[in-house]
Amino acid sequence: MIKVLFVCLGNICRSPMAEAVFADMVSRKGLDDQFVVDSAGTSDYHIGESPHEGTITQLKQHHINSNGMVGRQIKSDDYKYFDYIMVMDEKNLRDVISRQTGDHQPVIKKLLDYLPEEDVSDVPDPYFEGGFDYTYDLVKRACKHLLDDILTEHDVSN
Repeated sequence: MIKVLFVCLGNICRSPMAEAVFADMVSRKGLDDQFVVDSAGTSDYHIGESPHEGTITQLKQHHINSNGMVGRQIKSDDYKYFDYIMVMDEKNLRDVISRQTGDHQPVIKKLLDYLPEEDVSDVPDPYFEGGFDYTYDLVKRACKHLLDDILTEHDVSN
């Protein structure tokens, strides 16, 4: 089982978007039984809340399910459980790394490390800046490369 966690600040815009997009890609490849996909936030601002309406709108437009998603904060057990922790920006990266404890060493990277040709290295936060469509485009393209890399690394056939 390959376990992937997406992390942003509040877990209502970018990370649930990435969770839903990545899970949809996994499902379309018929690999649901080989992956666990989740998301979390570094803050406790939106615990228990549904994703932002802008995120839900983007997911609906692309026929991607967001049912049952609720905001949560990253916890110490996540570092032991997940193989990959993908963060949305540099501050998330610093926060996630600073909280890491234990012997298990998940891969912790920025999601846009999978789009090195992009002019931006952080997924913009549409909660503050708007542009949910641009955020969706970046997330979708990066998730595709992430999934391809994971499938190659783990020699998963689809």
